[in-house]
Amino acid sequence: MSWIQGITCQVRAWQAARADWKADMERFKTARKEARRTGGKMPEQPGPPPTGFALLPWLLMGMGSFSNLLQGKTPNPWIGALGLLAFNSLYINVVFRAFVKDKRESLSTRVALGAMCLITCGLALGYGGSWLYFFPLLGLATGAVLRGPWLGKTGIALAALAGAVSGVRAGTAAINIAYGTFLSTMVTAAILSLSEAVRELRAAREELARRAVAEERLRFSRDLHDLLGHTLSVIVVKSEAARRLAPRDMEAALGQITDIEAVGRQALTEIREAVTGYREGSLATELDRARSALSAADIDPVVRQSGPPLTPGTEALLGWVVREAVTNVVRHSGATRCEITLDGVLDRARLTVADDGTGNSTGSGPADGIGGTGLKGLTERLAAAGGSLRAGPSPRGGFTVTAELPVEQADLTSSIVATAPREP
Repeated sequence: MSWIQGITCQVRAWQAARADWKADMERFKTARKEARRTGGKMPEQPGPPPTGFALLPWLLMGMGSFSNLLQGKTPNPWIGALGLLAFNSLYINVVFRAFVKDKRESLSTRVALGAMCLITCGLALGYGGSWLYFFPLLGLATGAVLRGPWLGKTGIALAALAGAVSGVRAGTAAINIAYGTFLSTMVTAAILSLSEAVRELRAAREELARRAVAEERLRFSRDLHDLLGHTLSVIVVKSEAARRLAPRDMEAALGQITDIEAVGRQALTEIREAVTGYREGSLATELDRARSALSAADIDPVVRQSGPPLTPGTEALLGWVVREAVTNVVRHSGATRCEITLDGVLDRARLTVADDGTGNSTGSGPADGIGGTGLKGLTERLAAAGGSLRAGPSPRGGFTVTAELPVEQADLTSSIVATAPREP
């Protein structure tokens, strides 16, 4: 009963595939109507599900032999009937397995194909006439199974075999049988290989689209984390400063409140830009914000820059590093001093953010390598640009974040800017 169960499974799989195809066709028709109405791009029409049912109608080529059996024109009809039944059974088994790659390349499929070849030769030699048309059917099954580098040699060998066997029974008509066998082998293999390639390309395109969506979501989540984490930290620090200053210096407290308003407005602008994907950070702006945030948190900022000007892409990446590192210093380090150093050496730019705090600026416990969501995201960003990010406790105490990026030197003029610590 296993063969009945196999046929049942094949039918159910075909019904499920056909139902999916009908659903795809309905979506295609709806999308086509919408494209015609709006003048947009026409959608791609989905093809029918690839199954062995597409090759079953070719069995009608054996109707002549079946007719001879019914009319009693075939000697030893029981042998012919058994041969016809065996050939058709093997043909159906082979063509259905040909559409499943693992089954198509299995040994059992090749054995079934060899058995078909033997039965075809036996029937052709024994009866001739319409029984010779089983050779093109054999070629069709062979082309459906063999689609690799051996296809050409196999097709020629099969055509030669068909011509030799047919020559014994049909004389010069054997040329037509050989040609038909070769043609059915090669054309079937070409069509099925092309349709399979189209399906694979379509699946690859859908996978690329899914990955693009996933990457965009990851980009947005990173940008939102970095933007909001830094902005909210600055707002909290400046709010605390305003609260401390209000009892003794209302003017200074109002200045801090004004800064909070400006930071909030700037954050709204940056979030809108991050959503549209057009945000390019300015390193000079990030350094100014870092000074302001550190000063508001009673941390002395020291900023040093040297080397040639950087490209906008490099500045944008290093700006993200400054933003994340300074946010962690303000929130977690307990430091009193923070040094930000940017050096342009040969073809690489190095940014270092070091503090003299407790040795943990990741917000995730003692640092062992790269810790924290923000630093992990920055590590991935810099790695994609050919750079690197290291973070960990300093031997002299505190915490250090070091980022390196390859750069193109646009100007050999070095500029050194040092900003001394200032009181908030």
